[in-house]
Parts: sequence; structure tokens; C-alpha cells
Amino acid sequence: MSAHEISPAKQREIERMTKPVLSEAQWQRLLTFGEPHDVAEGEYLFRAGDLDYDLILVDTGEVEIVRVAFGWVDETPVGTMGPRSFVGELGLLNGQGAFLSARASRAGRMLRVSRARLRLLMAEDDELCDIVLHALWARREMLRRGPAALTLKLVGPRSSRDFLALRRFAERLDLVHTAVELVPGDLGVLGEHGITLDDLPVAFIQGEPMPRATPGTVAERLGLSYQARADEVVDLVVVGGGPAGLAAAIYGASEGLDTVLLDAVAPGGQAAATSRIENFLGFPFGVSGGDLIGQASLQALKFGVRVYAPCEAVDLRPVGDDIDIALTDGRLIRTRTVIVTSGAAYRTLDLERWNEFEGAGIFYAATPLELRQVLESPVVVVGGANSAGQASLYLAANGCPVHLVVRGSDLGSRMSSYLVDRLLEDPRIDVHTGSRVVGLGGESALERVSIDSVGDVAARGLFCFIGAEPATSWLAELDRDPDGFLRTGTDVSVQALQRWQGLGREPLPFETSVPRIFAAGDVRRGSMKRVAAAVGEGSSAVASVHRALADFR
Repeated sequence: MSAHEISPAKQREIERMTKPVLSEAQWQRLLTFGEPHDVAEGEYLFRAGDLDYDLILVDTGEVEIVRVAFGWVDETPVGTMGPRSFVGELGLLNGQGAFLSARASRAGRMLRVSRARLRLLMAEDDELCDIVLHALWARREMLRRGPAALTLKLVGPRSSRDFLALRRFAERLDLVHTAVELVPGDLGVLGEHGITLDDLPVAFIQGEPMPRATPGTVAERLGLSYQARADEVVDLVVVGGGPAGLAAAIYGASEGLDTVLLDAVAPGGQAAATSRIENFLGFPFGVSGGDLIGQASLQALKFGVRVYAPCEAVDLRPVGDDIDIALTDGRLIRTRTVIVTSGAAYRTLDLERWNEFEGAGIFYAATPLELRQVLESPVVVVGGANSAGQASLYLAANGCPVHLVVRGSDLGSRMSSYLVDRLLEDPRIDVHTGSRVVGLGGESALERVSIDSVGDVAARGLFCFIGAEPATSWLAELDRDPDGFLRTGTDVSVQALQRWQGLGREPLPFETSVPRIFAAGDVRRGSMKRVAAAVGEGSSAVASVHRALADFR
């Protein structure tokens, strides 16, 4: 069952959580965070598209939530909230603009809780924090299955890599949306609205089409792009939203640091592409990467981490007593400390037509999103580490005959033994050790793969898990090893240590060759490439951040 496919019992539980019953004491405490207003019938509390809006406390009166009319659909009621309730959903925490409207259906006394006051509530009152956070999350889950999902509609060819990138962005950020797949070369009814094939993919935001949509342009329209505050210097910027980055951001924010998290795609990293993690502490029955990252992202919002994605850093350099991070759009973020957790980029096979089939049969993840592209068809998985084994089992369990291609002769040399045993026992999986993929074939999409040891095999998809290169090319000033991984702590080379003489200390654990710039996770030389290890490194790096800030102050 995927993150968004739930049982009837779970559905009923979520519905109950959307409208929590507060005691008199809880309600009175909640009221202390709001500014009271008398609201007339028909008055809007916020409108769809508002980038800055408040949590609304309904003391008396009633509020109706509506999806506004646009284009081809009329206004649709979504729900009502009566006395001793609050109006809002998860977008209040992640900075997303409102995608629904709220107006008073009965006049009454209502209170506005600004986003700043809401974060104060989250920090100061654990009981109210849990109640509000559960309700905001549950409402997001409910909204994605109703008429609100049409407020963001993504349309494009199923085989388009740009359309796949849009869908991955929306799913990773947990946006309420609808995705419509087109047959390649067919516009459907879009042609009647002046949209051409060159305009695909299209994002309809509140009914307004955005041709040639990208995650970046959609994020900008939704209010999810970084916007600097006047003369702002944050305490900590974490670059990269994988397990190491999320852990660093959560620990930093929970310990009082003003924390910003950036990711070039969306939070999750390679972990979000993992279909099942079975050896992570606390999950005896396993957990999907998507579920793990989803819970971590919600935890980051709870502690006030400002998450921006897609938001790619392209330069990092000290400026006086601070550090400037340049983004692709030219904006600058000024910070006192940085933790680089930018991870690594997937390696590819040097084969003809590889670029042609990316997004049309070649994938670097095995999640429900990719599974929908291959539809119980035969597939090939390439790689000899845990990620390839987990992907093979996941695909086979969902009806895909699998050829697992491993270059080495020993399947257990880089893969956990529990995975090896299950792979060899599964009749739906053919394991080819000492083998290589040597060719790709098909018309507009992948249809077959050539394996040197067995010849051509039918394949609707090729899932590639052959390792990654560290994403450090933008960090020219930092000391790196010959493979591009960042040196930290006692591993920093002697030549790079010369700049430290004036500070009277050596690099702290996880600190790079430049003071107050740290690294954790896959990007760091010597790190263990495991989710649990990345979480440990990210959280541990924050301890060094505190020490560096104490010395600096």
C-alpha cells in the first residue's frame, strides 16, 4: 500500500483528526495566540492564491471552505468549520500560498494566528502543537482525494521526462494535485484551448495554464521559492534534503537555530527513491523511503525549518564574518554556518540512446511513481548494492518479471545477506552475475535490453542503481579528495589547514577546510552510504555547528 493508498479504517481515523475536539482549557490557550476580529457574513478570511494568510480560530460563527470557480468548473464547497475549531492546512507551515478560499457563512468572532505566532505555538505548547499538527496533516490527506486536487493539475505525456520531473516534485513536496497522462503525440481536449504539443507539460494552477511548466516555475507561483527577509542572516543553511540534510535541519531548528533547508529537486534524496528499507532502527516490518522522508519532512516543518525546493545552490563563499550561498536564479542567502549534505548524482551507463530513453524507460528509482510506468511488464535492474536488491524485490512483488544484472561475480560482496537470500529464492527474479548491459532498443520508448551473458531480453523499464558521483563541483574552495568527496575534521589536508592558524583551532568533527562550513552524509569522504549513518552524521554535525557559533560569538 503506497503512502496515499489507505484502508477504510485509516480513512475514518484521518477524518476524525481533521476536526479535533478541544477542551475548554486547550481552546483558551489556543486563543491567546490569535488577534480577535468581528467577521461579517460573506467576508473572506483568505482567498485562493494568497501567499500570506493566517490560521483562523472560529470562536463564534461559521466558516465555509471552497474551491473557487475556474475555467471549466464551478465553485465547489469543501467543508465547514464551526465554533471552537480552526481553519487551515499544512501549507501554513511550508509557506505554500492558499489554494482554497475561506469565507464566513455566519457572522461571528474569529481570531487570526499569523504564521510567526503559529510557529511560536509549535515551540511553546507541546500539547497544542500535536493537536494542530495532526489536524493540518490530516486535512492535507483528505484534500488530495477531493475537489481541491484540481487546484493544481499537471498534464503531459506519460513518457516525458519533464512531466515525470513535475510529478516527482509534486509528490515529494506532498502537494495536493492531480496528474493527467496523455498518449504521446495526443493533446486530448487541450487542443481546443490553444495548447500545442510544444507547450507540454502544462500545469493548471487555479485553472490558469502554465505552458512548459517546470518544478521551479510551479514552485514560484505557489510561493515555495526562497524569499529573503530584509537584511536577514540565518543561523544555519543546510544544502541538500536527503536523510542527512533533514536530520541536520531538524536538530538545528529544534535546538533554537534559525534554519533553512534547500534542495535542488525536493526533500528525500536517494532515500526517497528506495522502495523499502528493512534495516532502519525502529521499523521491524520495513519502511518505504517515501514514507520515511514524508514523516521527516513533517517533523522539519513542526520545528520551524524553512524548506525551499527546487532551490539549487551554485556557489558558496565566506563574506566577512558570514557566508553567502548563491542560487541559480541569482538570489543570495546569507548565513553564519552551512552544512553541505548535497549527496551524489546517479551514474549512468555509457550506451547509445541512453539519453533518449531517460524518462521513457530508464529510471533511477523504484517507487509507486515509476512502477506505474512499467505496469507488470518485464524490467531490468542494474546494480550490486542494497538499493538494486530492494528495487528488484519491490518490482517483482508488484508483478514485474525482473532481470537483475550485477557486474561482479559475488552478489554478496556489496549487498546485505538478507537481500541476497530473498533475491535468489524469488522465482520472479533472474540474477545475472558477472554480466553487463550492452545495448538498448525500442521505438519511442524502451522495449528491450541487451545483456552480454544472455542476449536480448524484453524490458519496459531499466532501473539503474550503479552508484553516484558526489555533488561537489560547485564547491571549488573546499578541500576534496581525488574522487570529489569533501574532506572533514582530521581528514582535511595539511595544505588546507594553513587558513586555520589565525583561529587557534583545527577543524571540528564534520567541519570542512573552510571554517563554519560542514559536510555530512554521502557527500563526505569516508561516510558509510546508509540511511541510518546519514541521519547520525547530519544530527551530529549540528553539535559542531553550536561549538563553531560559540567560538565565533
